[in-house]
Amino acid sequence: MGAPPGYRPSAWVHLLHQLPRADFQLRPVPSGFAPQEQEYQQALLLVVALAGLGLGLSLIFIAVYLIRFCCCRPPEPPGAKSPPPGGGCVTWSCIAALLVGCAGIGIGFYGNSETSDGVSQLSSALLHANHTLTAIDHLVLEMVERLGEAVRTELTTLEEVLAQRTELVAATRGARRQAEAVAQQLQGLAFWRGVPLSPLQVAEDVSFVEEYRWLAYVLLLLLELLVCLFTLLGLAKQSKWLVIVMTVMSLLVLVLSWGSMGLEAATAVGLSDFCSSPDTYILNLTREETGLGSDILSYYFLCNQAVSNPFQQRLTLSQRALANIHSQLQGLEREAVPQFPSAQKPLLSLEETLNVTEGNFHQLVALLHCRGLHKDYGAALRGLCEDALEGLLFLLLFSLLSAGALATALCSLPRAWALFPPSDDYDDTDDDDPFNPQESKRFVQWQSSI
Repeated sequence: MGAPPGYRPSAWVHLLHQLPRADFQLRPVPSGFAPQEQEYQQALLLVVALAGLGLGLSLIFIAVYLIRFCCCRPPEPPGAKSPPPGGGCVTWSCIAALLVGCAGIGIGFYGNSETSDGVSQLSSALLHANHTLTAIDHLVLEMVERLGEAVRTELTTLEEVLAQRTELVAATRGARRQAEAVAQQLQGLAFWRGVPLSPLQVAEDVSFVEEYRWLAYVLLLLLELLVCLFTLLGLAKQSKWLVIVMTVMSLLVLVLSWGSMGLEAATAVGLSDFCSSPDTYILNLTREETGLGSDILSYYFLCNQAVSNPFQQRLTLSQRALANIHSQLQGLEREAVPQFPSAQKPLLSLEETLNVTEGNFHQLVALLHCRGLHKDYGAALRGLCEDALEGLLFLLLFSLLSAGALATALCSLPRAWALFPPSDDYDDTDDDDPFNPQESKRFVQWQSSI
């Protein structure tokens, strides 16, 4: 099958497509894109389940680490004020993990933008294809209406004017038959009319889903950014309550990161299977949804010399019929106008209608050629299989860095806040604040001394 112009499966597509797949019984599953088959669905769900397994292992490791830290910590000697050895290393390891998480957030923003660009390119290609198909239907309808109006008015009037000349009436009737034949041939060229599948509706649905997906990732990225920044602020100010709150939030973001990782991995694997050989699946799906013949779909999706134009015969017959009508009208103008001056007006109107019809016919021939729609098909594949897939891989990297950074932070934060110096409830208040109880007590003592 011919590849769309400018599209070749990337190295990432080949790499992901070569990964082994298995169903719930761990039986091998072919890597061909078949979302309607249960085994293939189970293979993708198993990829999601691997992320769930990673989340479970992370939570178990964090729980075991924290239990060991809390229960197996040696007692501090009474009156000890110096921090235990290794405390600075714990704090700096937590800070380093959070900085890695911030770097992952930057990668996530880039991946989210790339994915959005790819989906936007897909939507734009669908909208352009819809414009082409709508233009074909409009041109066919306009030409058929013009020819029908010409048959009902000008040609009928011409027959009445030339009724005294039998050979001229026969020529006029021949032009009528030719016009009716052209209209019949043209009606078969509007192949998308009445098809239930609308590229416009597909583009709107894709844009709707993408809008919410983009927004969800932006909120997730901003949430993790706030968690990292406020955690660093809590470590800098040695604020226990802020670090405790951010620890809980880090646990929530850790769960969300592993969940997004599973969705991203499954989507990337499925998309690589589709992009490795998209023509077969698209042909079968479009045939089922539209009911169009394989010759028409193969012509537009493949667009190579091995597939002939299914409309070539209709176009050739229509062009010949239009040329015959044109020659017949010229003959009538030479022979009929000198004897029947009243025939000049319908003949001129017919010539004008024929000229407009021929101009529209040439536009229709250009629109029916496979180049335009096949170019849109290639643009849609490039947007989906290059930009969108690349963005998904960056989002996958973001989720991986986020999960690792947050897991490290969750292990380090309890040890970090244990190193904070002891403080009472008013340590964070200003010494010069009159509402500070200690300052108020000193103020009362000062008044009594006076």
